[in-house]
Amino acid sequence: MAEKEFLTYKNKPLVRKGKEIYYGDMSEKYVIRLEILSEKEEGGRKLPERVLVQLLLSDTEIPAKDRVKKKSEKVGFYEAMDLGAVWLDRALKE
Repeated sequence: MAEKEFLTYKNKPLVRKGKEIYYGDMSEKYVIRLEILSEKEEGGRKLPERVLVQLLLSDTEIPAKDRVKKKSEKVGFYEAMDLGAVWLDRALKE
């Protein structure tokens, strides 16, 4: 059985389910969760406008509210992804 390939950013997988995007490897201690809170229409396409960024422990045995280590809301997907990538990189180096 072939391993499923994911879209990657800075050599880490990006997985989308609806308005949630997870960035990072679940086998590592932390992942980033991006939740699209609102969208705007531009050029006939819907683009993320307000995005919630959360640094989460990847251990799914821990209750969801206790997994959140940092959170912030950003305007624009690029700003949110950039912040999430920095948080994840720093957290994994600790």
